[in-house]
Amino acid sequence: MSSDDGSAPTPPRTASTPEPFDVGLISPVTVGIDDMVADAAILDALVTAEVALVRAYAALEVAPSAVADDLSTALGWRGVGRTCREHGLDAADLARASVAGGNPVIPLVGLLKEHVPAESRGWIHRGATSQDVLDSALMHVAERAATAILVHLQHAQGWIAGFLEANPDEPAAARTLTQHAVPTTIGWRALGWGRALTRAYDRLEAARAALPAQLGGAGGTLASFVEIAGRERAEQLPAAFARQLGLAAPDAPWHTSRWPVTELGDALVQVLDAIGKMAADVATLSRTEIAEVSEGVGGGSSAMPQKQNPTVSVLLRSAAIRAPQLGATLHLASALAVDERPDGAWHAEWPTLRELLRLTLGASSHAAALLSELRVDHDAVARNLRLTRGLIVAERLSIVLTPLIGAGRLAEIVAEASRGTDLGELVRALPESDGIDVDELLDPSHYLGLAASRDPVPETDPETGAAADGVPEAAPHSAPDQETP
Repeated sequence: MSSDDGSAPTPPRTASTPEPFDVGLISPVTVGIDDMVADAAILDALVTAEVALVRAYAALEVAPSAVADDLSTALGWRGVGRTCREHGLDAADLARASVAGGNPVIPLVGLLKEHVPAESRGWIHRGATSQDVLDSALMHVAERAATAILVHLQHAQGWIAGFLEANPDEPAAARTLTQHAVPTTIGWRALGWGRALTRAYDRLEAARAALPAQLGGAGGTLASFVEIAGRERAEQLPAAFARQLGLAAPDAPWHTSRWPVTELGDALVQVLDAIGKMAADVATLSRTEIAEVSEGVGGGSSAMPQKQNPTVSVLLRSAAIRAPQLGATLHLASALAVDERPDGAWHAEWPTLRELLRLTLGASSHAAALLSELRVDHDAVARNLRLTRGLIVAERLSIVLTPLIGAGRLAEIVAEASRGTDLGELVRALPESDGIDVDELLDPSHYLGLAASRDPVPETDPETGAAADGVPEAAPHSAPDQETP
């Protein structure tokens, strides 16, 4: 292969040394934060599931403990709830071998048997079906990814608490249907972000805690396990298997009852909904003509050097826009999971769930970073609040003055003020306004409702840092240790 510039020819890529297909080039919201759900991590989890099954047999005294120990050593077992790493298998090789059987577990079993002592080989995958191993592996990956997402959300909530403390009750213009409505506060708006994140956190935490292992055998009856271990131990085996993986014990095989996947997917979508709403607010409020907030470190433009784009908010919105249809695909796959093992619906879940986890990992991390740098331009907030020359409190005028002057006269005053006449002068000119403090009546800071009726910064438990409404104390933004259980 010749080169255009006369330099030495570039050797062609071979199938054995491919470039990674997806390094995040067109998914910048996930770059550097998605290793936990990469193909290599899923391979590690598949190996972990196979080792966990043998260890579960040994825990119930069905398999010899020496066999489980030898196999664990050979395949890099790192402890209960942790992920095998040093197993010597290659994800690209396994992917190529997976095409014929339609899933990676079939060739995996053969490869694992080549890597363990001969006396251990008969216990690998014994009694299990491919779906048992792949479902359990994906739940193991999902549990670890969800743990990291929850840490990111804790950081985000902590930064919101700090933002609230710095901006507790400053009046700002609330907007409905894009237009100025009534006064609110900067803190009240941010408190809404925090409440949404807290609710999403709680739902994801519950979904994570419920993630079960899968163990049903070929048709979901556990017949193979009864044959191998006897009825009593076969009944105990799924829970023993789940303990090794750090997952919940299944109450029954869920080969075609896909609630673990759909409930997790729904929780992830809710996280991204909350993040997307916050990002949309930040992007809107950072528009040049509004300019009430900024990200602190804005992105540039390739053509317009004056721009400071709200890049993080843009990336967060990209994730939030993609998420709902991924969740819908999981529900569609669940609804079409026919018979005792699905024909294609199950397969459609794998990349869909992984992408949803990937997006939420990236977005939750970036959300914490965004909040840690979010800045308020107080002059711009005050300027925008004055744009309607007092009409932002027209609702209050209606409540106070309509009983005195009637709705028609009030409408005339509002219309005249909209044309530029000073609203204060119009109100003071009313005989009925005698005795009314007009300055107080028109002051937006005196029409904040509950937005200024409480300290928006929640009190925290001195031991745990947890707040009464679930918002922890401010914490520095950092990526969680991928080995956090």
